[in-house]
Amino acid sequence: MIPIAKPNIGDEEIAAVSEVMASGIIAEGKRVAEFETTFADYIGTEYAIAVNSGTAALHAALLAHGIGKNDEVITTSFSFIATANSIMYTGARPVFVDIEPETFNINTDLIEDSITKDTKAIMPVHLYGHPAEMKQINEIAEDHNLTIIEDACQSHGATYHGKKAGSFGTGAFSFYPTKNMTTGEGGIITTNDSEVARKARMIRAHGSQERYIHEMIGYNFRMTDIAAAIGLVQLKKVDGFNLKRRKNAQLLSEELKDVNGVTIPTIRKGCEHMFHQYTIRTEARDDLVTKLNENGIGTGVYYPIPIHMQPTYIAAGYNYDLPVCEKAAKEVLSLPVHPDVSEKDIKHIIKTVIEGVK
Repeated sequence: MIPIAKPNIGDEEIAAVSEVMASGIIAEGKRVAEFETTFADYIGTEYAIAVNSGTAALHAALLAHGIGKNDEVITTSFSFIATANSIMYTGARPVFVDIEPETFNINTDLIEDSITKDTKAIMPVHLYGHPAEMKQINEIAEDHNLTIIEDACQSHGATYHGKKAGSFGTGAFSFYPTKNMTTGEGGIITTNDSEVARKARMIRAHGSQERYIHEMIGYNFRMTDIAAAIGLVQLKKVDGFNLKRRKNAQLLSEELKDVNGVTIPTIRKGCEHMFHQYTIRTEARDDLVTKLNENGIGTGVYYPIPIHMQPTYIAAGYNYDLPVCEKAAKEVLSLPVHPDVSEKDIKHIIKTVIEGVK
């Protein structure tokens, strides 16, 4: 079986973890501090604050910006549920707008119509590794004095006109095992705001910046040195991982672009797509999934149910009509594109997709 995702862990990561384990200092320590500095340099921000998941990164970033009860945050419903849940955790309310059919990212032309007196932030998601339209989002945020919190959990290394995702506002990344780079489990916040960085560090450590003195309500969101040791090695490899993903995506697109019934991923001018997922659209999705699985090819549907249609959000009174988002949920299908997918695998995937949509 060609899996839809696979973490790339080698001898270097194992050795790095062994070194930490042998040191006896396995909680948050010098490896975390080094990882934060190195990751901030990679993204191009002044600060990075490591935490224990991408969800924690989103949650802490919102809190560090003072987002709370009765506030509104504009975002997309076509994402993993953590995007919206992180907003709900703060007592604020996610406000959903529809998506672009080409990139699956938030439709920036619809944002201003959703701004109210309670709107405090915009949370774009760089879905599948393709950056959202940040120029327009920046302009809207400046015009309305709104915070930008980027859900960059799937976009390590992605760029928008030469600038990396996670460096436009306050960024939040995930290091879950299926991501373009991993720490086993973990996340990180990126920012150029020293006060946001200070608050985020407190939030991840029970509201404390001096031991046993707690200035605010916080959480245990700390990353371990074990995770950071893996991350330091992975960060040296991520550009190579991304290059292989992009090459695999190019091979897939070259052969699938003219196939009837298949729409290949879009890459907007000025953007570098890092292909956390290679996602096609097809009305024959269910039959194609069966065909691919029968031929030893793993697939993924990200995401079959938009957030606004999830039972917990319906129960909370959410009632949105997002036709582009809802149509995409019925048609998207992700194909294996990770670095361990060989050229032989790619040819097999292409052949099977073509046969499956005839």
